[in-house]
Amino acid sequence: MLPTAIKALNVLPKRSIMTSSVSLAGKLSSLKNPSLIKSQSFINNEWVKSASGKSFKVYDPSTGEQIGPDVEECGSPEEVEKAINVAKEAFKTYRNTTPKSRQDMLTKLYKLMLDNTDDLATIITAENGKPLADAKGEHMYSASFVEWFAAEAMRTYGDVIPSTIPGLRNMVIKQPVGPVAIITPWNFPSAMITRKIAPALAAGCTCVIKVPAETPFSGLALAELVKQAGFPAGVVNVITSEDSKTVGEVLCASKDIKKVSFTGSTNVGKILAKQSASTLKKLSLELGGNAPFIVFDDADVDAAVQGAIACKFRSSGQTCVCANRLLVQSSVFDEFTQKLVAAVKSFKVGDGAEQGITHGPLIHNRALEKVEHHVNDAVERGAKVLIGGKRIQGNFFEPTVLGDVPEGAACLQEETFGPLAAVVRFTSEDEVIEMANDTDVGLAGYFYSRDIGRIWRVAEALEVGMVGCNTGVISQATIPFGGVKESGYGREGSKYGMADYEIIKVICMGGLGTS
Repeated sequence: MLPTAIKALNVLPKRSIMTSSVSLAGKLSSLKNPSLIKSQSFINNEWVKSASGKSFKVYDPSTGEQIGPDVEECGSPEEVEKAINVAKEAFKTYRNTTPKSRQDMLTKLYKLMLDNTDDLATIITAENGKPLADAKGEHMYSASFVEWFAAEAMRTYGDVIPSTIPGLRNMVIKQPVGPVAIITPWNFPSAMITRKIAPALAAGCTCVIKVPAETPFSGLALAELVKQAGFPAGVVNVITSEDSKTVGEVLCASKDIKKVSFTGSTNVGKILAKQSASTLKKLSLELGGNAPFIVFDDADVDAAVQGAIACKFRSSGQTCVCANRLLVQSSVFDEFTQKLVAAVKSFKVGDGAEQGITHGPLIHNRALEKVEHHVNDAVERGAKVLIGGKRIQGNFFEPTVLGDVPEGAACLQEETFGPLAAVVRFTSEDEVIEMANDTDVGLAGYFYSRDIGRIWRVAEALEVGMVGCNTGVISQATIPFGGVKESGYGREGSKYGMADYEIIKVICMGGLGTS
């Protein structure tokens, strides 16, 4: 919930940019456990120096300050192959560990994450920019995957299938797929890692993780805790590099990597799928979205506004499941937009570490340029700026609501990934279903209605992998997360989340007689 005492938009001043290498700076200087800050790749349970001697810097998007030490560049093909070979060797023994032992290690990792909650949330805010309250929320979401899949490790049940052949018995077992490559984005620098490694580790797989160059410290801190939790050497390996293209190519082409899991844009997902085709490895692709958020005339408008705030503006709109198109029935359009604008006026924008801040910066200038382009394009086509609409300073953009956005506007065709709510009128249920499904992607969709018949019709008609009905928040460790169409394939979380890290093997056992 937004603090009700906040009355007006407030932006904190931008600080000077630091360009020299530092040890612990800004927000990270207050960590209770400074050992969580690492700046090298993690291979075979060791922190590995860069072969090239090169490094890159990580900046706080709120202030422009460098955070932490320079991160060593370890993305050459030779360094990536080393990590793959380590994961391959570790898999030979880790695959034979008992589900109970894997459960115990994951449970210990979960407890270590909880013990370091404040520090891990601070790291997220420092490198990603989201307000500290949101960062703590992400951290708990991240830890929930570890807790969930610790339990799932003991639930990899098989089957016995009746035989059509006399004297034969059919047994189905599940086995780990092998070493897996994991490539994660910057918008959830902790949760997108645990959502993938937790089921992989529970299933008995080993991992090679490519962390994003914008936000590497969260992933490296998790690697330190993985080591403390007692996972054997080589089971989890982390690569730090700005050269995502080279790292991705090596991971996808490797015959020793049996699965790639990626969260990111649809365009990059297509590239990784092509690069993986030569080995026909398993893929999990959680890609872009263009989520509709529908408000029908029988909805609780106040609840719909709160749902839109939670769904559209969380992390300043930088989530793959946030509402991208707000489709509102004409008879409640004015009421909804007026209440939405009033709620947005209460936002307090600034440095995520400051008390009372509700919304932080965008990650970098390219993100700002895209939001600005989407606003200008919509206005040129006739949309009305109801609030916001401009850059502020640094990496900040005003939370923005546009009314009567016309068909064809870029913000309706593309994922904005920023604090822009584009509101569109519609008249009928059939019309809005067609509008909602008129996109190549289908990750999430939302709608508000109190008509039970409509609820079932619309939920089943939306061409998405996840539907939020009368809620703007759907993400949980217990549900299958993923999309349809060009939003990718595979599911993460829930009882279905282990499947992409397992193979199904049937054992047909003969010589048992006919009785």
